[in-house]
Amino acid sequence: MVKYKVEWSIEARLDLIDILEFYIIRNKSALYSKKLNSKINKSIKLITKNPLIGLQSQINSVRAIITGDYQIIYEILDSMIVIIMIWDCRRDPEDKILDQRIKNSK
Repeated sequence: MVKYKVEWSIEARLDLIDILEFYIIRNKSALYSKKLNSKINKSIKLITKNPLIGLQSQINSVRAIITGDYQIIYEILDSMIVIIMIWDCRRDPEDKILDQRIKNSK
């Protein structure tokens, strides 16, 4: 079994930081933020072992796995997985602009 290398786009890192900081500020505690970060990292480890487990998007190389209220949207490139977005599923889907974040849309 091939284990894929994971890289994060800058935008995806910023998505995660914004989400985690929101819960720290809102709850005045880092506990939920730490749990959510752990849950997201477990999902990412899962897709490194089986990248096709995520839901297929309209773009062949892009998939998404749902973790709680969030989608981890990633692109499969050869033996690498690029995390391109962490999306809060409770937000308006019209605001999700995926095309600008994809490296290989072919």
